Parts: sequence; C-alpha cells; structure tokens
Amino acid sequence: MRSFYKDKTVMVTGHLGFKGTWLCKILVELGAKVIGYGIDNEVMPSLYQLSQVDNDITSVVGDVRDYEHMLATFTKYQPEFVFHLAAQPIVLTAYKEPRYTYETNVMGTVNLMECVRNTASVKSVVNITTDKVYENLEQGKAFVEEDRLNGIDPYANSKSCSELVTSSYVRSFFSEQKRTLSVSTVRAGNVLGGGDFSDNRIVPDCVRAALKNEVILVRNPKSIRPYQHVLEALFAYLMVAKEQYVNGDLAGSYNVGPDEADCVTSEEIVKLFCGRWGDGVTWECHKVEGPKEAGYLKLSNRKMKEVFGWRPKWNIEKTMDAVVEWSKAYAEGSDIPAIMVKQIREYMGD
Repeated sequence: MRSFYKDKTVMVTGHLGFKGTWLCKILVELGAKVIGYGIDNEVMPSLYQLSQVDNDITSVVGDVRDYEHMLATFTKYQPEFVFHLAAQPIVLTAYKEPRYTYETNVMGTVNLMECVRNTASVKSVVNITTDKVYENLEQGKAFVEEDRLNGIDPYANSKSCSELVTSSYVRSFFSEQKRTLSVSTVRAGNVLGGGDFSDNRIVPDCVRAALKNEVILVRNPKSIRPYQHVLEALFAYLMVAKEQYVNGDLAGSYNVGPDEADCVTSEEIVKLFCGRWGDGVTWECHKVEGPKEAGYLKLSNRKMKEVFGWRPKWNIEKTMDAVVEWSKAYAEGSDIPAIMVKQIREYMGD
C-alpha cells in the first residue's frame, strides 16, 4: 500500500465526514497527495477538525450537486484515483428530507461520473455505497452481489440508484473510451470507529450516554447488522482501487463485511461496549415509534475473498476495543491525531 499510493493524486469526496476523514488520514500515512471535496456535515464535534488532517491535504469545500464547481476541481488537480464517499447517509434524515437525499446521493453520483468522464487523468474510481442497496425481504440469508438492488427506504433506494447510475456510465461511456479507466462499487456493512458523532447510530449513542453517565437506550436490540471497524472497510476500498488499477478485469461490485461470527445483534454490540467501557454503564430497550428499519441484514464477503484473497483482520471484539480506546482518549483530551495514526499502523501491522 505505501509503495503503491506514495505520491499518487487521490480525490476523496465527502472528506469532511467520518469515513472520509479516516480515509484521508490513511492516505496521508501512505504518502498520497490528497484532494478533499465536500461540505461540512455540521456534526459536532467534528472528527475532521480533531484529526488535524486538514494540515496535510488540499481541502475544497464544495457540494457534489454543484457540477461546475466539482468539474473545475477535477480539472485543476487532475486526480488519478477517486473515492466517492459524499452522501446524505442517515436513514431517519432521508425520511425527513427525501428530496435532498436523492439530489445528493443520485445526482451527486451523476455529477461525479461526468467529472470522471471529462478528466483523462482518472484511472481508478470506487463508488462507496451501502449494504442497504439490496431489496431486503428479510429471508434470513446474507446478500450476494448478484441480488436485486431495490432499497426500500429513501436512503437505501437512493444508494441503489447510485449503483445503477455507476453501472450505466461504465457500460455507456467508460467501456468505449480509449483510456485506461476502472470503476467499482463497494457495498460496506455498518462501520464502527472512533470519532463517529452522528445521531441515531448505535455506538455513537452508546458513547454519548456513557460520557454523561446515562443509561444507553437501544431501539431495536434484536436487529442484526454486519458490523465492522471503519478501517476494515476503508482498507478494502483502497485495495479494490489498487487492484483494478493494475488489472481492469477486476472492476465490478463487491460486498465488504465481516465473517458470519461477527454479524451480531444490536444487543450484543451494546453488551460488548458496556463490558469494555466499564464504570457501571448500563443499557435498556427503548422502543419508539418511527419509520420501518430492517431487522435482519447480512452481507456475504465470499466474492472479496475469492477475487482478491481478502480477509477481515479485526473481529467484533477487537473492533470494540479500538472504539473504546479512541473514545476514552477523546474524553480524556488526549492527542487524537496520534491515536488515529496508532490505530491505522496497528491495522496495517506496522
């Protein structure tokens, strides 16, 4: 990874968000020249600010719905790699603001693909979507890449549309261009990690309650999700971008999720958190009326294993250890950039 990405120009959309910040931090560690493009998601505290990665990258504040501005950024910096993370990512927000969600997640993808189409320097693109792109009939099986794309709620559906937009551009434009360009979509499970301060997400809710010495309230304790550490997903994105750059035949759609043993219920996640946090923190079920959320969701990671020889590195216990380590460091006012680099290097085996 270090030798490959060193001095490469990489654009990350949505760089101001949780996953975007971690990805920028990794790329800086790998020696890449990073161009970030995105808008402030107004989540406070801001992981982007805490990470201090702004000192090491070129940050462009821009909306993916603004095609002219994004194209001007592509033209100016001529990226070779593009990771598209910019999105409206919250399910409950999408119910409240469906139009904004579709504009960002669908037309944002159209605009990105147009920028790629008109920027000859781009060689490898990864569009990051979600495990929720599949039509979920809750039949008790893990989704494979060939399953039907038809997310039900506005967020999931907008990401299904993003997948279809990407596929159309590949078949309509990129496959016929006389240039080397590889494009993949990657569908990741629920990512956990230090610095996620979003509302209505299980681990951020746990951390907030623990820091306030409050009882953790869990909406759906029996729901099952493919939980994994954010570094697991991000290094998978980097691997796909790298491998398809070398061999364009590897471009496609991939699930990134944990092994079966680490697909656990929300109740198990909260119990792991409480056990590692200590200090007598407790939880209880707190049913609230709200939009429908899937009860059962798993991803098959077999294709990633067969195509790339990829394997998850951190199980759910190690994932929670890393989350609690980061969160306690934050609570104690410790050096956040240092703890992020420590965890990145630990994941890489340095």
